Amino acid sequence: MAVKESSWKFAEEFIVERPEIALARQHSIEVGVEPVSPATGAQLAILAAATDAKNIMEIGTGLGVSGLWMLAGAPRAVLTSIDSEIDHQQLAKANFASAGIASNRIRLIAGRALDVLPRMNDSSYDLVLVDADTYSVIEYVEHALRMVRAGGTVLVAHALWRGRVADPAQRDDTVANFRSILREVAESPAVISALSPVGDGLLQLTKVAE
Repeated sequence: MAVKESSWKFAEEFIVERPEIALARQHSIEVGVEPVSPATGAQLAILAAATDAKNIMEIGTGLGVSGLWMLAGAPRAVLTSIDSEIDHQQLAKANFASAGIASNRIRLIAGRALDVLPRMNDSSYDLVLVDADTYSVIEYVEHALRMVRAGGTVLVAHALWRGRVADPAQRDDTVANFRSILREVAESPAVISALSPVGDGLLQLTKVAE
């Protein structure tokens, strides 16, 4: 296990963030918002590029770290991002502007995700990132799979939840929610799934054409 932990640490430290992303990360830490790790961010960028994403949905804006990473991989994409914390979104907006991202490429929606998501169109997004409160993660993933197009990808951050998902002794609600998702997608013919240990775990679900 020590060898694996050393490898994970090396993978995180291998990533060099762009200055604008590093600044957004610093702002996030200062206000107590945990951003995705650098290695997770780099994987988001790779997947955005591989998907050739034009329309990206993000459930959980934070201060824009994950959004900046995805837009780095998809420089022609439009990002729609939902968050209930208006103050955080205003800071994210400033971080996007500081990174030189045009305002017409960013659509920030303030509100509870469970109130907003039912109004979003089916099969309208190339890439959907779920990185919001873990109590509703099952509902978020259900909406994400509805909103993403066939061939598009849903990403679920924190899928290993601080190493607790892999520990059979851990049985709290958050762990149970993630285990339920992992069990369902592993058996589902509707998606191709992969679970990466990067950061706090990144679940990747590519929607299969019906």
